[in-house]
Amino acid sequence: MKWGLKMSKSSNVSMITGDPKKAIIKLAIPMMFSMLLIMLYNIADSIWVAGLGADALAAIGFITPLFMILVGLGNGIGAGANSLIARNIGAENYEQANNAALHGILLSIVISIVCTVFVLIFMVPILQIMGAGSTIQYALDYSYIVFGLLFVFVYSNVASAVFRSEGDMRRATIAIAVTAILNMILDPIFIYTLNMGIAGAGWATALSATMSCVIMSYWIWGKKDLYLDLSPKNFKFDKQIIIDTLLVAIPSTLENIVMSALMIIVNAMIVMAAGTTTVAVYTASMRIVQLVMIPLMGIGTAVLTVSGVAYGAHNHENLKISHSYSIRIGFIISIILGVIMIIFSSPIASIFSYTAESASLAPQIAYTVSVLSLFVLAVPHGMMSAMVFQGVGKGIYSLIITLLRSLLLECVFAYLFCFVFGWGLNGIYAGVIFGCFIGGTIGYIWAKIFIDRFKKVSIRKYTPEEN
Repeated sequence: MKWGLKMSKSSNVSMITGDPKKAIIKLAIPMMFSMLLIMLYNIADSIWVAGLGADALAAIGFITPLFMILVGLGNGIGAGANSLIARNIGAENYEQANNAALHGILLSIVISIVCTVFVLIFMVPILQIMGAGSTIQYALDYSYIVFGLLFVFVYSNVASAVFRSEGDMRRATIAIAVTAILNMILDPIFIYTLNMGIAGAGWATALSATMSCVIMSYWIWGKKDLYLDLSPKNFKFDKQIIIDTLLVAIPSTLENIVMSALMIIVNAMIVMAAGTTTVAVYTASMRIVQLVMIPLMGIGTAVLTVSGVAYGAHNHENLKISHSYSIRIGFIISIILGVIMIIFSSPIASIFSYTAESASLAPQIAYTVSVLSLFVLAVPHGMMSAMVFQGVGKGIYSLIITLLRSLLLECVFAYLFCFVFGWGLNGIYAGVIFGCFIGGTIGYIWAKIFIDRFKKVSIRKYTPEEN
């Protein structure tokens, strides 16, 4: 089928190649809804597990960083495929867009299998190194299930990225909605009705993600009504596609590793400063922060696609608008959500302290949620800049920003404020917030310089000369 005919049949593609402001909003809103559902069922896990006591909730806190790393594989491959597909759509290379999507799916299968074997073998020593201590059995009961079925999480993220890359957010959202709703239904049944404890939370999460795989696979290979054509006949092994995908995927995955490493380090500092119970408090509070940051992540994901299309089309103006507009909207949203976190901190805390075993955590969670509202304000400019870099295929730049912000600045300032300045637990929170803002500012300046240079190159190479 000719490219022009394909273009005429896809309003989604027309949308992502048009006005970047409209494209960002149209992509971001369903993405926000999708991420909201994801966070809701993650929070649902925490809420239901909290009823089992502080040790069970703390176990989720120890597992979460490692789970973020491995699921980050799917996010990374998805980001790499999304970026490459979007750039090929912008460059009107339909065949290469198809092939990029197929390579992304293949990578998700191979890498998830390898990682599953590795993690299951080394699960116990990993948890011991992380300091799980008395919570280790809870952590094992949960981790063997979710990591044993790692493939469904990785594949789901990549399949969802395929839909996003062509501007089809509706079906990506539907698949996630089914997953989230099913998980929230299964959690109390498996944990309490069937008396499976924390293992029930693991089975609810894994089975729900499996349903997402089934739904999206049907749309891709059953109905076959995507803009892209992912028939096996369109697969032509191309080493360069793998390289181009991994140039975004590996840095993106490493970013998740960095974020997980940050969580591990912060957990360790919290244990030293205030004890294991406070890890449970921090875990619950960060769940709320992650929930509140959904609009920002939705905008960031939209920017990845829109900036990729603009870069592939050599449209420097759309790339500049994508960057600046996303940051402006991001800060407005952050201010609103930060205020909401402060006002409703106590009611929020109560949802994690509904049993006698967890009631004592309520005041600490309320306070921590209020403090971490400032973290949300420190995020937008750095996040959007990093997503622009991923969109244009410069994943290593995004990784450098994350390394500087999270693993260096946030950790260093948290340690200094807590242990050197003697601010205690508040010092850890202050250090994380301050480090995030400074690192994000550096990323923002870098992105502005990159876009200005891209403009000069585009004008020089792609502007027709006047006779």
